[in-house]
Amino acid sequence: MTMEIEPNLLADVGRRLRALRADQELTLEQLARLTGISAPALSLIETGKRDARLTTLAKIAAALRVPIRTLLEDPADAASTGGDLPAEGYDLGDYL
Repeated sequence: MTMEIEPNLLADVGRRLRALRADQELTLEQLARLTGISAPALSLIETGKRDARLTTLAKIAAALRVPIRTLLEDPADAASTGGDLPAEGYDLGDYL
């Protein structure tokens, strides 16, 4: 399951990051100066090819002056409660 979620999550965070940067009319180089993260590294995050640490995402969010959850949450899912959580407990049989 993790293998399916991870690429989508990275790509989604990257798309949100790029959209926020574009909305603020910042270039990769400008965001790099604001965050201390190289422009090539930011580009890899935006394209979903690099798994950014939480501290890196926090730097980016601070530079863009948005809460970190803005990078992590899908606006459509933010209002829902529970989303993709199973209706009944977890089956941990495969992990025992």
